[in-house]
Amino acid sequence: MSVIQDFQNRLAKNHKHFAKWARRIGTEAYRIYDRDIPQVPVAVDIYGERAYIAEFDTGWEQTDEEHAAWAAGVRASVATVLDIPLEKVAFKIRRRQRGTEQYEKTGDKGEDFVVTEQGRRFWVNLDAYLDTGLFLDHRPTRKRVGEEAAGKRFLNLFSYTGSFSVYAATGGATESVTVDLSNTYLDWAARNFELNGMDPARHTRVRADVFRYLDDAVSQRQQFDLIVMDPPSFSNSAKMIDILDVQRDHVRLVTQCLSLLTPGGVLYFSNNFRGFEMDASLAGQYRDISAQSVPEDFRNRRIHQCFRFQK
Repeated sequence: MSVIQDFQNRLAKNHKHFAKWARRIGTEAYRIYDRDIPQVPVAVDIYGERAYIAEFDTGWEQTDEEHAAWAAGVRASVATVLDIPLEKVAFKIRRRQRGTEQYEKTGDKGEDFVVTEQGRRFWVNLDAYLDTGLFLDHRPTRKRVGEEAAGKRFLNLFSYTGSFSVYAATGGATESVTVDLSNTYLDWAARNFELNGMDPARHTRVRADVFRYLDDAVSQRQQFDLIVMDPPSFSNSAKMIDILDVQRDHVRLVTQCLSLLTPGGVLYFSNNFRGFEMDASLAGQYRDISAQSVPEDFRNRRIHQCFRFQK
């Protein structure tokens, strides 16, 4: 039996299980394959009636022709198992990312469409950028935020397309501030806010370097009851004052967030740097909730780390 046939069989088995599971939890966006077979190093995510394949760069030596034939077999298998047209299956090669590459345009325009997750609606695009607009591995933490947000003032740092803010607002947050350096993603967040009926007067978006935003917020003695901070592992964006290195800079970032929290307030801090270690100076102030925050549809249990601080 060929590797592609093995892949197709595994995909069909996984799809049968996770399609039922996804209906049960109320999401149209979920993972059905996560590098299960070493010879097929891809992740396969479903977004409504479409699929997104991300190939992970393993360093294997292949000619362009060999890779094209292999990729075509993977795409065809996904289309066959899901019973969807081949043109509804996006395929990306995901190399090790540096800085803000995950947000870079691919050159394809793609098509924006809406998926539903746990009662919320989000715009996604499987072709235009290396990421789709919705990080599926943070689904459980989004749910937590929605459940804890009632009556709270919420701050979302490194917000990407604002999905945490959508959960907070629809969960009853009285106000929110959504901070990112990219106009593209803040505009995307605005469309998500509109899609979910959020009041722009109470749920604001701020284009800012998070380092500068936190410095200003601390000096102005701003206060929030609930904060989410999910920085990239590394960023050297020309728009930023400083280069961001999450291992080096997390103490500064976390400490400033904690100073903005009201008594009893909560900070969720996550990152996807594989070798991340919390600094000893923060010991005793947090719970590592990574085991609970990685969703069932992710075989890679180390996709991110997530920590809950309470003041």
